Amino acid sequence: MFLILLLIWIVFNGRITLEILIFGVVLSFFLTMFINKFFYKEESNNKHFIRNMFLLLEYICILILEIIKANMAVFSLILKKDLEFDPCFCYFTTDLKEEKHRILLANSITLTPGTITVDLTQDGHYKVHCLDKAFSEGINHSVFVEMLKKMEED
Repeated sequence: MFLILLLIWIVFNGRITLEILIFGVVLSFFLTMFINKFFYKEESNNKHFIRNMFLLLEYICILILEIIKANMAVFSLILKKDLEFDPCFCYFTTDLKEEKHRILLANSITLTPGTITVDLTQDGHYKVHCLDKAFSEGINHSVFVEMLKKMEED
């Protein structure tokens, strides 16, 4: 995992200097430690760990795509001549078991333009402010929720 993260760091920087390499080694080390602590359980096997890593990478890719789609939707909403917004609060509950997954969902909603997670309770009740009512449709069965449910399996 460390080497993969370091390689990604070098590729994204586009060049190799001593400073970039040292910073990449330190960053990759701490990120590997973080991933091992919070995503790898002692009783689980390596297949489970690798599966979760691939699911996490898939989740990040889906998050980036959803951010781009939401940016386009907000952009088109702003460029309309009539500028008629219909802001609303959306309330929903998920059946995600783990707190880290509920928090990840709340952060993903907030990262997506046009929506902000206002409140999250311990039992999985969300209060989300949406820039337009259309953004609230299907939020409780979004692709984020489905991916997080996959991560909780096993």
